[in-house]
This record gives sequence, structure tokens and C-alpha cells, in this order.
Amino acid sequence: MGIDKNSNSQNKPKVNPKLRQRKIQTWVRAAIQLIFFILFPSVFTAAFNGIKYIFTQIGAENQVELTSFVTVLAVICIYTIIFGRFFCGFACAFGSFGDAVRAIYVWCCKKLKKKPVSIPENIAKGMSYIKYVIVIAIALLCYMGAYSKLKGTSPWDVFSMLRAGNFKIAAYVTGLILLFVIIAGMCVQERFFCRFLCPMGAVFSLLPILPFFTLHRDRSNCIKGCSACGRICPCDIGLPEDGSAKIAGDCFLCQKCNAICPKTNIHTGINGLRGNEIWFTIARAVLLIAICVLLGI
Repeated sequence: MGIDKNSNSQNKPKVNPKLRQRKIQTWVRAAIQLIFFILFPSVFTAAFNGIKYIFTQIGAENQVELTSFVTVLAVICIYTIIFGRFFCGFACAFGSFGDAVRAIYVWCCKKLKKKPVSIPENIAKGMSYIKYVIVIAIALLCYMGAYSKLKGTSPWDVFSMLRAGNFKIAAYVTGLILLFVIIAGMCVQERFFCRFLCPMGAVFSLLPILPFFTLHRDRSNCIKGCSACGRICPCDIGLPEDGSAKIAGDCFLCQKCNAICPKTNIHTGINGLRGNEIWFTIARAVLLIAICVLLGI
């Protein structure tokens, strides 16, 4: 008896084009994060060292010179002003590590048929101000010349050492404990470090980001009662509506809202550019890689 190939092909379930596109975008982002994690893990540390150097020099009444750290800080800030917090969403090693930790935790919960634990949103909103306290405290400590005396307390220093295969962390017990606490937080809250604790995130959120590539929403065309973009956002921010001068400084362009919007209402300030096009994502990543190479990071 012959097999009707046409019948078999017709019985195959059709793949939703939007779902396929969303999966491709997810894998592209994961690939970019992996590339930066492997090849350029120290960009965050270099930029943050620039901030510490500036305040240390000011406190010591010394001239602030254009060191390699200051150059990295300046260039990454300029990149962020133009393109938004693409670095945070795609290139920061600590942010990518947090995404991986959260994904593993959620996967384990699914396997155990348990609901993932999350920080209540009303508490999370209050915690989002902690990063500003941290960056101010570090700046003051550097200004007073006291930060260097706190060696061993930095969780991101410990992370950088472990990432580089350096396990000589006996003098970093406090930093190691804080890193474990942060990892626990990464499990129960997506982008825990980025949203609540990151000093560079505090700096980036205060930058005057240009409106060309930031995300806006055409609210007039939304489905009544739909809140998909708000529910999926790791930072729980409301996207500015068309015509608004507001810029969502806490948005690190993970593109999840753009991918899930059923009416494709989310877009950049440039007509016809949604912001999550694969070619545009890759272009920004390639430009950032070129910058890292030129800066010798």
C-alpha cells in the first residue's frame, strides 16, 4: 500500500511564524551573550574601574588623566547614549551569567513541577533604588581614599577571578559570600544584580539616552486589557507611549516585550524600525565587538 506524502505533509502542524521568529531572536541573543562572555568578560570591570579612578583622583586632588579605564568608561557611555543599554542586555558578562542562573533555576522548577519563587513586585520596585546608594557609596569611598582598604569585599572582583580560572580567593571571603547571595537572588528574580545592585547600571540609567533607538509603544492599537509587554519585562517598566519624551532608563533592551507583543506595537524612534530585527541586533553587537577590540579590552 503506497504512502500518500501529500497527506502526511498536510497533517504536520504548522509552525507559527511569530513563534519561530521569537525563537531565532532568543538564540541570536544567547549566542551574542556567549561570545561576549568568552571573549570580552572584563568590559564591565574596566568601565567601573574608570569611575573608581576618577573619584579617587578627585579626592586626592590629582589630575584626572585619560587612562585606559577612563577611555573604556567614556566610550561605553557614548555607545549607551546612542543605542540605549544594549551593552547591559547583550554584552555584560555578569548580566549574562544572571540570565543563565535564572534559566537553570526555572528549568529545575519545571522538572520538579514547582512554581518558581519570585520577589513580590512592590518590594522589587523599592529595591531598584539600592543600586544608586551603592554607586554613591563607592564614589564617596573612592573620594575619601578608603575604597582600596576594602579589598576582598567586591563580589564582581571574585566573579572576574573565578571566570578567569583564578581560584586564589582566600582573601576574598566577604566578596565570595556576597557573590553567593547575589546568585541566590538571580534565581528568584530575573536580572537581580542588574536591576537592584549594579553600580554601572545606575550610571547608565541616568545617561541622557537619545530617542532614536529607544523603545516606544503605540498604545492606541493595543488589545484591550493586554499587558503582555509589562508582565514579561524583567525590570517591570512601562514603555513610553508614542509622542512621549520619556526615556526608560532602566530598559536594557532584552527585546522580550518586542517579541511578545501580539500587535507589533513596540518600535524605536526611527520609522519602520522595531528594534528587534536580527540584522540590527547583530549590527550593534559587531560594532560593540569592534570597539572592544580597538580599546584592547
